Amino acid sequence: MWKNRNHLTFIGPNPVTTFNPYSRIPTIATTAYLSPFTYIVGDVRVGHNVFVGPFVSLRADEGTPFHIGSNSNLQDGVILHGLEHEYVTRNNKRYSIYIGKGVTCAHGSLIHGPCLIEDNVFVGFGTVVFNAKVGRDSFISSGAVINDGVELRPNSFVPPGASIDSQEKADSLSGVPENNQQFANEVQRVNREFPAAYSLLLGKNRCSCGLACS
Repeated sequence: MWKNRNHLTFIGPNPVTTFNPYSRIPTIATTAYLSPFTYIVGDVRVGHNVFVGPFVSLRADEGTPFHIGSNSNLQDGVILHGLEHEYVTRNNKRYSIYIGKGVTCAHGSLIHGPCLIEDNVFVGFGTVVFNAKVGRDSFISSGAVINDGVELRPNSFVPPGASIDSQEKADSLSGVPENNQQFANEVQRVNREFPAAYSLLLGKNRCSCGLACS
């Protein structure tokens, strides 16, 4: 039976620089799960029941802070980074990156601040979201690029490979088709089980049966 001898993650403070003179450590809910080979530095706030997949990088060493809302999932190879002194505002607070509740960032997606992603958004495989605001319940298909300060209204559907680099393009998007919404809902259902399930399998405290207690 394979045993988790080296559950390697790096979680630590950001370095002090001229543009970011304050060193902060991440705050991570005890119910979140961080996979092996996760890298998190700086003022990153990870909420309840968040699943962070392998090889995810959350680097708040330039743009800061980051917020990841409850029940969201950042799948394998997701990258979060932000520009210095560039912000979005949520609830009268400034963030480099704000990710709401129930958001899926699928494998290999890049979220670069300043960026705001509202609740229940699906960000597809290999997608880039940079300097943008994405309204709740939107669906961004694989390989799309959202940038140049655009704002997607709620329930926007971005087709595969699309480049949404003007507000005119953003405003022309249709609503999310039912089959895409069903797919997003199913991905959410699966990933909401992973934090507790992986914590049971790979957590630090083990009982005599070999399974983890927390």
